[in-house]
Amino acid sequence: QVQLVESGGGLVQAGGSLRLSCEASISIISIFSMGWYRQAPGKQRELVAMEFSGGNTIYVDDVKGRFTISRDNAENTVYLQMNSLKPEDTAVYYCNAQVRFIHYWGQGTQVTVSS
Repeated sequence: QVQLVESGGGLVQAGGSLRLSCEASISIISIFSMGWYRQAPGKQRELVAMEFSGGNTIYVDDVKGRFTISRDNAENTVYLQMNSLKPEDTAVYYCNAQVRFIHYWGQGTQVTVSS
């Protein structure tokens, strides 16, 4: 069992920045992938960014150039740096880890961007 604990959400004005953190209960060095998803009201959960164990990253098109996913293996933590935030980025953001074909989820952290 893997526990993921997110933090760093909040309320920010458009154009501002936030950094989300996701701390895992196990070493993340060998985790196949860790990523961030988001779910806005009335919408399906969608992938925002993901980093694979080999170092490759993927981003959804509308966050490219604004969001950056990174990890600190010593702290077992994955980050999502979000810059130039837009009102449409408002959602609950969830951390995800894939370990041996099993997906684990955090409890979610709310990000609200005001216009």
